Amino acid sequence: MDIVRRNTDYALRAMIHLACNFGTAAVSTRSIADSEDISYQLACKLMQRLNSAGLVKSSMGPKGGFALSRNPRKINLLEIIVAVQGPVSVNRCLAEGMGCDRQSDCPASEVLEGLQKHIESYLKKATLDKMCKKAKKK
Repeated sequence: MDIVRRNTDYALRAMIHLACNFGTAAVSTRSIADSEDISYQLACKLMQRLNSAGLVKSSMGPKGGFALSRNPRKINLLEIIVAVQGPVSVNRCLAEGMGCDRQSDCPASEVLEGLQKHIESYLKKATLDKMCKKAKKK
């Protein structure tokens, strides 16, 4: 099981690309696809999802394209994952609305809940600006 699926990895690449271009002109989907080794069709679908989630904004026209909707310091990995693949869940019993009849008596419940909180906390701290800084060092 992959916690971060392939499409989410591609979306993350696109978002880091936009973060590294934050404050400049909008970036075309074609440019993102070419720079990040993503098929153009998939890049289009991912950018639509990210736009629907409010993580990017689009502009039309010859100089159109995409830009981050907020400062890269304010966008975290958890938001991107949720936008592309849905909530991260360590176990089905921890997923929203998927409670278990045995949860109150489950010996693993406390440990799994702790792991869930740790993962979510870590992903919230992983912001695009930090990832962009690392990308620029290459």
